[in-house]
Amino acid sequence: MKLSQLLTRLETKGNFTDCEISSVTDKFDAIRPGDVFVCIKGNRFDAHTVAKQAIEEKGAAAVIVERETGAKNEVIVENSRKAYSFVCSEYFGRPTDSLKMVGITGTNGKTTVSFLIKDILETAGKKCGLLGTVVNLVGDKVRASSLTTPDPFEMQMLFREMVDDGCEFCIMEVSSQALSQQRVAPVTFDVGIFTNLTQDHLDYHGTMENYKNAKHMLFENCKKVIINDDDDAASFMKDNISAEIVTYSMQNDSDYTAKNPVLSDKYVAYELVGNAMISRIRLNIPGEFSVYNSMAAAVCAKEMGIEMSVCKQALSTTAGVKGRMETVPVDTPYTVIIDYAHSPDGLINVLKSLRKVYNRKIITVFGCGGDRDKTKRPIMGQIAGDMSDVVVVTSDNPRTEDPQMIIDDILAGMEKCKAKIHVECDRTTAIEKALSIAQKDDVVLLAGKGHETYQILNSGKIHYDEREIVKGILSR
Repeated sequence: MKLSQLLTRLETKGNFTDCEISSVTDKFDAIRPGDVFVCIKGNRFDAHTVAKQAIEEKGAAAVIVERETGAKNEVIVENSRKAYSFVCSEYFGRPTDSLKMVGITGTNGKTTVSFLIKDILETAGKKCGLLGTVVNLVGDKVRASSLTTPDPFEMQMLFREMVDDGCEFCIMEVSSQALSQQRVAPVTFDVGIFTNLTQDHLDYHGTMENYKNAKHMLFENCKKVIINDDDDAASFMKDNISAEIVTYSMQNDSDYTAKNPVLSDKYVAYELVGNAMISRIRLNIPGEFSVYNSMAAAVCAKEMGIEMSVCKQALSTTAGVKGRMETVPVDTPYTVIIDYAHSPDGLINVLKSLRKVYNRKIITVFGCGGDRDKTKRPIMGQIAGDMSDVVVVTSDNPRTEDPQMIIDDILAGMEKCKAKIHVECDRTTAIEKALSIAQKDDVVLLAGKGHETYQILNSGKIHYDEREIVKGILSR
């Protein structure tokens, strides 16, 4: 492939010559002779400082930069992050031009909505790919996921694999970080979905305003957008976009509305009314948030031409998503539930849902991640303390932080809470404590880890699957 082919959709400056290239990378250590090296300025390292070395020592055929570096064959662009995304798309032959793209953004619900849409489309006989927090899928082929939204090279490579494998649709979670870093800049989405917006990722974005603006970026490159009209940020997400707007709601008069909802400890059911139709929906995932998630999925599929009867069938039989209101199969008189709730709103939602359908004690085990937004720690502590009967505060993924300091931040929000509080820094000991307290008909909620099968400590990543931990404790 020629360098000029990679630059097709970019405005460029600089004195560079066309040449054959072998691949593309933004990682200095990964450069091979003949590669194009894209220099990106990060928070910790500015790759422009090694542009000359990329050419002279690593054998790169060209560098893409935002400023003159003195390197031979340098292509100057306005935004090298954005350029990298476009270059990767060109390198893999613009694969999203051959896919119907669905992008989902929001603080909570992205993973569940993406899997529900996939289930509906596959029930309709469509072959799909999926990119997200839990896993990446190319048809029935499983690919590991390390980021909610992959980096541009991996993402475009997966898109190409989907096209080559005969996929017609790609459903993907689109994170605020990915949007602000222009990872999906080359992608035009057939449908974009907004689930909700609450506090999260302020360690990265700094302010809620920045976070909200990042989410909005998805809808600036969509043909149609589907908006949760009950969320406070709904009107903001509708502003300054050219896409067709479709809304869904439980509370307001919207294009699609959930009427007469039934919330049980095993399922949700409601009448989905809109677009000159009424359909009775049932989803075997409890919680009011499941009404919103299933509405988003059904409305998306309906707006893409899938019959509502197919949506209804798929939702009624879906197995749900690992780590989202997941009941652990244990032979105990109490219930153990694992949920990924790791933000204030996520924790409120799951505890509110449990409180509505269980009459006995709720025992919550949770912590907060290290090297992440510290401001949400006391907020989550207060939520857990106000909405649970017993709370065991523990570690999540402490990363490089002292776990006890994270716990102290959480406890600062629990001074006036009604729950009985226990502190166990070791997560396994905390789970064991919660199970020892639980009695008949109680609920033990393990919040924060969800689908994760690891824990990130200061010493590195270790295997840690809460399902195995629970069964090991009970077997003893």
